[in-house]
Amino acid sequence: MTISIALAGMSSQGSAQQIAADQHAAATMAGEAPQLAPALIELSDTNISAPVTVPPAATDFDSLAAAVAAHRANEADDATRCLAGAIYFEAKGEPLAGQLAVAEVIINRAKSGRFPADVCEVVTQRGQFGFVRGGQIPAIDEGRDTYRTALAVAHVAMADAWDGPAPAALYFNTPGGRPAARAIRVAAVGNHVFWR
Repeated sequence: MTISIALAGMSSQGSAQQIAADQHAAATMAGEAPQLAPALIELSDTNISAPVTVPPAATDFDSLAAAVAAHRANEADDATRCLAGAIYFEAKGEPLAGQLAVAEVIINRAKSGRFPADVCEVVTQRGQFGFVRGGQIPAIDEGRDTYRTALAVAHVAMADAWDGPAPAALYFNTPGGRPAARAIRVAAVGNHVFWR
């Protein structure tokens, strides 16, 4: 389905999201799997058309699995790809909630003012993640299902489309460890414990 939105000096984000949310609700009520609505934005001042994908609103999902399924896409900006790489290497064998919690830690760090403000810089910061080599994330076979899931979880986290189990966490590790004496345990999911 194509949605045409003419921009005349105003934002179309709200109306496009409402249309996507309406389509999602209609598909759900009809017993169909909800899908992202591709939208065509026509810029009337410049006569340029560009297809964009408008994800459903966060409140449209009944479960984290549904949010992840709705956010499966191969396109991603650098920050989302860095986040997906970290999820893949740190939590690919974990439940979706554990993968999302790892993503939340990285995003929380970027927002905290105590770590670099850029997601990629948080991931590649020296001494923070054991999979990083020479300040780089190793190459990943992007065709693997585990990577596609990590990328979808990264999309969910970046869009804040689901409340994860470790809000405000800045650290995680395996059980038995503690990042600092004053760290407060926030959650335990799968094989990771999350701290703030």
